[in-house]
Amino acid sequence: MYTVGEMAQMLHVPASTLRYYDKQGLLPFVERSPGGIRVFKESDLEWLRIIECMKKAGMPLKDIRTYIELAMQGDTTINERLAMFRRQQDALRAKMQQLQDTMQVLEYKCWYYETAQKLGSVDAVKKLPPEKIPAEMQAVKAQLCDCPENEKATLV
Repeated sequence: MYTVGEMAQMLHVPASTLRYYDKQGLLPFVERSPGGIRVFKESDLEWLRIIECMKKAGMPLKDIRTYIELAMQGDTTINERLAMFRRQQDALRAKMQQLQDTMQVLEYKCWYYETAQKLGSVDAVKKLPPEKIPAEMQAVKAQLCDCPENEKATLV
């Protein structure tokens, strides 16, 4: 059996996080002592790690609470729980794609300014012929500029 503080230490979160989860209805599985103090079992650690994973995946607390309620109902809710995780996977994949697209733009801008630094000016980069621009940078540059091909060379 573990106290809130001990379980919080094991999870590397503040004890207030676990208390907040409890207030939000995320810990119906946690037992209480006769004095009303939360008493965590070893098996509660897995639940808490799943909650943390779902939070990191961007699942709202109300959906996490729904998942926990469904899980506690047993096998009759397997399909609903699976559907919840599939939806969250799709949402997380979309977010990861957005982050990847953002990273590509940042990489392009770093390349752009590193090249300007080497050449001595931004104008020198603007005047680079397409064959002097790395292919992956050309692709990002094209995405940033929705203009005719001959105008893309002036993009900053």
